This record gives sequence, structure tokens and C-alpha cells, in this order.
Amino acid sequence: MGLPEFLYYIGLSSKRAFFLRHQKKLPYRVISIGNITVGGTGKTPAAIALAQEAKKRGFSPVILTRGYKGSAKGPCFVTRGEGPLLNVREAGDEPLLMAEKLPGVPIVKNGNRYEAGLFALQHLSSALPTLSPQANPPEAGNPQPLFILDDGFQHWKLCRDKDVLLIDSGDPFGNRTLLPLGKLREPLGAIERADIVVLTKCKGTDGFQRSNIEGLIAEVKKYNAKAPVFLSGHKIIALSLHSGEKISPERLKHRKVFGFCALGSPGSFRNTVAATGAAIAGFMTFRDHYRFSGEDMVKIKEEALKSGAEWIVTTEKDMIKIRDLDLPGNIIIIGIEFSIDKGFYDAVFAF
Repeated sequence: MGLPEFLYYIGLSSKRAFFLRHQKKLPYRVISIGNITVGGTGKTPAAIALAQEAKKRGFSPVILTRGYKGSAKGPCFVTRGEGPLLNVREAGDEPLLMAEKLPGVPIVKNGNRYEAGLFALQHLSSALPTLSPQANPPEAGNPQPLFILDDGFQHWKLCRDKDVLLIDSGDPFGNRTLLPLGKLREPLGAIERADIVVLTKCKGTDGFQRSNIEGLIAEVKKYNAKAPVFLSGHKIIALSLHSGEKISPERLKHRKVFGFCALGSPGSFRNTVAATGAAIAGFMTFRDHYRFSGEDMVKIKEEALKSGAEWIVTTEKDMIKIRDLDLPGNIIIIGIEFSIDKGFYDAVFAF
């Protein structure tokens, strides 16, 4: 372990020990979803799917998020469940995307998720039922509040009932080195804390399964033999124009496209584009959470024109950040959703 990595580890260990000693508990159940690496493991689609399933199962979910890169100081509502109350600069791109895709689900932004939970209970008291925190399953017609802790695996300030750990099957641990030299937020031994492990991006939109899955499962089990391991992927649910008009995926088949995105794992979006049957004529990547400018869009349009692409394709998360810019008429937004076996949700909601 080099000096930068060692210093990071000392700081991390001290922080964890301090917050665990002062950990707070909310009066209702908390499910955390997170990872042990920086970069895109697919947390946002997973959090959206978890909230949707919670509603189906009779819960009244509230998402607690730090709102990375969002300027609004918390605690504050990104949404009360009736559409966004903040813009992308105030909320951050991922909370705003969740707000637009989750009608009926309040989202509270704050660095301290315990305070965010108390804020939600205080300001949503008329909308949330008053139930025993131990009621399970929720009573018919009287949904039980449930907190979903977004990106919470390292948020030790708040006690949780379930820790769901996501691991990118394509690039699970980077160079296996801690920050700042690698992409690990914690040593691999932290996998032991997970109640449920989900390997993401191992089932693609074209149905493929990576060849290294069994080896990765075996490594996970080395650190945590008790947690069930589920395989997940993403599937395309919608293609739409900037106007909102839905179009058939067939429109991209055998067509030349130019893609761009600002994701932690841009390769996964490239795979999604390829799964439509499109011919990728060019591709531009930007750092995760990048804020696009008008000059960026001019460059994207120029590069797309040079490539001979008929369509320009991007993600829903990126569209949130560029929709007020001067966009070309041939831009297509590809919408995806988290896909996993029903057994995952049975395990998550088995309290």
C-alpha cells in the first residue's frame, strides 16, 4: 500500500469509526443502495426500480440523496412526488432524473441523510401514514413509509436495515487500489457488510452474459458467504426525440449514429447503443456529472456531421443537462431500466 493510499485508508477508518459511534436511527425502515467504487455501477436505475417495486408492495418510499454536484443546500425537496421543485444545477443530475421518473415518490436532498429523513417526516406528516415501524407486510390501503438511502454504502451516519451493494461486472474493482490511486472507496473486505450483492451490467440489452461472472461471484463469496448474489442488467424501454415523441428502436437498426454521454461507465452506454443494431460512427465521452455548455453541443454536432451519422444518441441523464441548449433535430434519447430477477426484491423486502 503506497503512502497516498495508506493516508486515505487511515482517514476512512477514522471517519467510519466516528460515525458508527454516533450513528442515528430513523423510526422507519431504511434500505441503502451503494457501491465500493467510484464511477458508474448503475445506482440510479437501481434506486428508481427499487422505489417502484416498493410502491407495488404497499410501501410509501422516500428517497434520501446527497445530490452530488447539486448547489441547493439541504435539507430540501427535490420533489414531493409531484414533479421536480429544483433545476439540474440545484438538485444534481441523478436526483432530478429520479424526480422525473418517480411520480408519487418524495426525494430529499441533504448531505446528512438522517437529517433528510427527519425533514421528510416533518414536512410530509400529512401524506405519510402513522404506522408501527415493525408492521410487515404493510397494511392494505395504508402504505408504510420506507426510506431508500441513495449511494449509502459509506454513509455510516445513518443506521440501515438492508445494505444492497452494487458491483459492476465489467470492471468490478478497477486496479484494486484505494483512492486516490485507484477507484476503490473501501478495501474489498467491506463486501462483508452487504446484506445483498448485485452484479450489474452482466445481462446486456442483447441478452449477453459476461464470461467472468462465475469467477466474480466466487470472489464476492470469499468476502461474504452469506449475502445472496443477483445478476442484473439494463434493458431499453424507450427511444424518444427531443420533442418527447416516442420512436421505434427499429429506426436505429443499421443506421449510422453518433453517441455521447457523461457517465461513470461510458462503455455500458456504448453497448446499449450497439444493442439497437445501430452502426456507431463516432462517440464522445465526458467525465461523470459533466455540465455541458453551448460550445460542447456545437462540437458534438460538428463531430456527428463529420462522422456521417444520421442520428445523434444520448442518455436520459445527459438529456436533463442539455435540454435547454440549442439541440439538433436529429437527437435521440435512449431510456433504459434496471432488470433483475423477482427474487432480488423478495430478498430486499424480507424484513
